[in-house]
Amino acid sequence: MQSDTGFEYLRFIGEQADRKALLTELMNAYGKDVWNFAYSMTRKWDQADDIAQEVFLKAYRNLHTFRSQASVKTWLLAITRNMVLDYRKQAFFRRVVLVDAFREDGASSSAEREVIESLAVNDMWKQVLELPYKYREVVILYAHYQLSMKEIAEMLGVSEGTVKSRLFHARRKLAARGGGRGDSDR
Repeated sequence: MQSDTGFEYLRFIGEQADRKALLTELMNAYGKDVWNFAYSMTRKWDQADDIAQEVFLKAYRNLHTFRSQASVKTWLLAITRNMVLDYRKQAFFRRVVLVDAFREDGASSSAEREVIESLAVNDMWKQVLELPYKYREVVILYAHYQLSMKEIAEMLGVSEGTVKSRLFHARRKLAARGGGRGDSDR
């Protein structure tokens, strides 16, 4: 897990700072996390590429707004989530999802399905990727990125109780599918 200690200076950067070098550092440190989160939320390789690129462009343009109220990782994942939500709202996204839904006739496995299956390390993550969006995002932020309930709540703009509820329901759905232990906490 990447530590943010090397990026404490972000809150003190000025216009004279080498922002391009900083962007490169951020991309090296968090690029994989941003892309994986975008992919897990969209389940589309090309959209994850586009979103990750947009996240770092937005971060670059807004470096001066980072105030260490959250970790750099949380800040970048929040930007990623917002970008994913923007993509989901676009008409293009809705058309692609609709077309994909009609293709799922079982006749042949799509390249996308094969990528999802090859990236899913085990059956549990395959099942997490099949959860409804609002449950999938809390499970990924909690289990994979190990964000606290408070950090997730702030990122999603909901209460901690809502995060706990979504996590509970996600675990329940996974347990019903045989993919989890249900109510176990770490």
